[in-house]
Amino acid sequence: MKIAGRVKEISILKNLLQKDSADFVAVYGRRRIGKTYLIRQVYADHLVFECSGLHQKDFSQQLENFWLTLTEFDKTPKPMPKTWLQAFAQLKTYLNELGPGKKVVFLDEIPWFETPRSGFLAALDNFWNQFCTKRTDVILVICGSAASWIINKVINDRGGLHNRITKHIQLMPFTLAETKDFLAMQRVHLTLKDIAQLYMCVGGIPFYLKDVQAGQSVPQILDELFFGPQALLRNEFANLYASLFKNSQAHEAIVKALATKNKGLTRNEIVEATGIKSGGGLTVLLDELIQCGFVRQILPIKKAKEDALFRLVDEYTLFYFKFLHNNKTNTSWAYLSNKQTYKIWSGFAFENLCFKHISQIKKALGISGIISNDYSWSLKGEAQIDLLIDRDDNCINLLELKYYDGLYQMTKRYASQLQEKVQIFKQNTRTKKNVFITLLTVFGAQTNEHYLSTITNQLTIEDLFQ
Repeated sequence: MKIAGRVKEISILKNLLQKDSADFVAVYGRRRIGKTYLIRQVYADHLVFECSGLHQKDFSQQLENFWLTLTEFDKTPKPMPKTWLQAFAQLKTYLNELGPGKKVVFLDEIPWFETPRSGFLAALDNFWNQFCTKRTDVILVICGSAASWIINKVINDRGGLHNRITKHIQLMPFTLAETKDFLAMQRVHLTLKDIAQLYMCVGGIPFYLKDVQAGQSVPQILDELFFGPQALLRNEFANLYASLFKNSQAHEAIVKALATKNKGLTRNEIVEATGIKSGGGLTVLLDELIQCGFVRQILPIKKAKEDALFRLVDEYTLFYFKFLHNNKTNTSWAYLSNKQTYKIWSGFAFENLCFKHISQIKKALGISGIISNDYSWSLKGEAQIDLLIDRDDNCINLLELKYYDGLYQMTKRYASQLQEKVQIFKQNTRTKKNVFITLLTVFGAQTNEHYLSTITNQLTIEDLFQ
């Protein structure tokens, strides 16, 4: 198999081949994340039927597509079915005619199959309960980009599919380490800083990274992806949310509002910025964006839940609104990266990168086995902490994140500001825990007297690749 990363997911899927029972597997994750590729690679020798739903097509077109696909696998002529029950009956007949060995049935983009009053989910339920569960050789895999649909309609269903899923896998973007491995498979070898900078722009999305060419610098890569005449990602935003959500305008309005404030917005601020009414509808919208990995809810330490911040964390969406949304010219990245706007953005993007690699930070600090929560914290007009790790062993790590091109040098003034920040934090949170300042930079810091008097430990970008 030619797959970068995905070690845990591959292990789960392979282990199902050894089981003496049927399995119903749901794989979900955002568009372009590599779900279909993963299933095809792992189950290449066992895939006996694969069909993908059609985007925004009606019942008759979905049914015909299913039937035509089945005729490609099963050469025995079968009449065009009139219902989903009949279509799955034909699939049962085909499976019964196959020899021994595990048989994987793969239904991709499953939310698109379910059109109004089509009866698709009822037929799928019947296929699983009345056919698959009576056998030991079938693995039914469903897949989709609309994570919220799969979670609500299948995994958490209270009807016929309730508790039917035996395994569910949420496929997440690559980590920095997996991104490095993915690029290496394409013979692209960049420095860790350059890989991090590329990640800060497009995230760990395989489809966004697959066309990176060996021998190109980061500015060349980003020009090809975003600013060139045939730029792959220049118009991606128009398709990204529409492919995931039926009424995507509201989702787009929320992420557009969140993109205006790096630290995030409270629920009330989102209501004010978008005009969307506060209530169950907004809750659903935010949950869907969180489930698909675009937004993260950050609970402020020692504050009420209503003070929680909703923060846009999808790298592509952030990059789009910062550099593409109102850019009507063919500006190059080399030009943009010399602007003050870039310097401000890169500091926040690096902070975002660190939020997504908390487990790697904890591993580098030697606290992987300790239960903890991560927060941001601020006191208006007085102090702000980018990231803190509140640990169950009576300790708190306050992380100072510096995206600095070179060896960072701690000044006397900044050391004094950090010490004051710690005192303000302790007084306002009334914490009794030990508070340690952890410095995380790109290349490390010079251990001068100001560093030694303030910083407990330091990490570098290399630690995020572990």
